[in-house]
Amino acid sequence: MSLTVLAVDDSRTMRDMIRMCLVPAGFDVHLAEDGVDGIEVLDGLDPDAIITDINMPRMDGFGFIDAVRSQEEHRATPILVLTTESAPELKQRARNAGATGWIVKPFDPQKLVKALTMVTG
Repeated sequence: MSLTVLAVDDSRTMRDMIRMCLVPAGFDVHLAEDGVDGIEVLDGLDPDAIITDINMPRMDGFGFIDAVRSQEEHRATPILVLTTESAPELKQRARNAGATGWIVKPFDPQKLVKALTMVTG
C-alpha cells in the first residue's frame, strides 16, 4: 500500500532529498515550495502525512500548520516538522499549532521513513 506525503520546503535540494528518500520506500510524494504553495497543493489532495519546514518565505511552517489544521478534513493528518531549528520553544510552538513530530536537518533518511510509518500506522 502506497502512502501519500506532502512535503513543503523552500529548498529545492531538500525537496529533492525528501523525494529521493521516500519514493524508493513506496511513498507517493507531492512537493510544495512554501506554505502558500503547500495550501494550494493540498487542495484536492488527501495526504497520509505532511512534512513541513519552518523558515520559508510567504508563509512559514507555523502559518502553514495553522492553515492545515483549520481545514476540517486535515485536522487529524499527521504533520512532521523537518527543520534546522532545534530550540525547545519552537518545538512547543509547533506542537501547540498541531504538529505531530519534529525532525532536525540534516535528517537520516531511514529515520524519516520510520517516523512517517509510525505516524501513519
